[in-house]
Amino acid sequence: MKAVFDTRQMAHDPKTFLRMGQVQASPEQPERARRLQSGAATAGWDLISPKDYGLAPIAAVHGADYLAFLQTIHARWVQMPDASAEVIPNIHSRSRSDSYPSHPVGQAGWHQADMACPIGADTWASAYWSAQSALTAAEFALDNGASYALCRPPGHHAFSDMAGGFCFLNNAAIAAQWMTQAGRRVAVLDVDVHHGNGTQEIFYERSDILTASVHADAARFYPFFWGHPHERGAGAGLGANLNLSLPLGSEDSPWLHAIERALGYSDTFGADCLVVALGLDAHVSDPFNALRITTQGFGALGRRLARCGKPVVLIQEGGYLSDALSENLAAVLGAFEE
Repeated sequence: MKAVFDTRQMAHDPKTFLRMGQVQASPEQPERARRLQSGAATAGWDLISPKDYGLAPIAAVHGADYLAFLQTIHARWVQMPDASAEVIPNIHSRSRSDSYPSHPVGQAGWHQADMACPIGADTWASAYWSAQSALTAAEFALDNGASYALCRPPGHHAFSDMAGGFCFLNNAAIAAQWMTQAGRRVAVLDVDVHHGNGTQEIFYERSDILTASVHADAARFYPFFWGHPHERGAGAGLGANLNLSLPLGSEDSPWLHAIERALGYSDTFGADCLVVALGLDAHVSDPFNALRITTQGFGALGRRLARCGKPVVLIQEGGYLSDALSENLAAVLGAFEE
């Protein structure tokens, strides 16, 4: 099996994170990628570099104003007097019916949902190659049955026109859209501890891509405003969105049961390939400490995905620094390989 990664994804090194009103160091550190590389190697998955598919597959998911913002905002931001080293919003628009701002401060508030997605000089390049890794893995999975994309920064909190929650380009959505344009019927299964709110928004009114998310109850956990069971899609997409939320502190059994439900729903949907937004932050030792999934539970996930009988592309989402991070990825990929 093949794992895809580009070293340019390491350059993004965010420093600022606001949680519970406290300014902290960002947990989305380059060291995550090193540990994930180690996990893929332990599982015996060969690491390859991505191809460059250009901007077109990214622009099929994200708007032109947003992509222009990501590519130019840092250079414009640091030219302002007394500007911070990272682009961080301090004001937000009330709705998308408001006037689109021309000033860098206003654009930051328009295109950044929270303070977990500061933009530095290398953010765009890292996010771009993260998306190219997802696309390369998607093509490889269609040709060979399975692949893994070490996507860092992650993507599932990125909306069509807004960054959020460490995410800038929605790698899973970009891969799903590309596979759909290749003639496949795609289901996105998100197993990150956080709800995949960006992916949900991108496909919420579409009937051709299923989005299913298994996550900690958003009533008491990020992203709070999205991820609730009554959110089932809208318009043509009604019924093509599934949220399975779990009480905080849930362990392996209910988590695996919810994943089984989501996979059954994808079969009913008629999906012929699967994009897995592979968060490892549901683990009992993860710093976010919301669910209590074990390394053995991640192994069970890998075995179940291998039995689904359709091409599977695993795209890395969360999973933060702990002694078990590389072991958890090795458990998923190793069990899948078996």
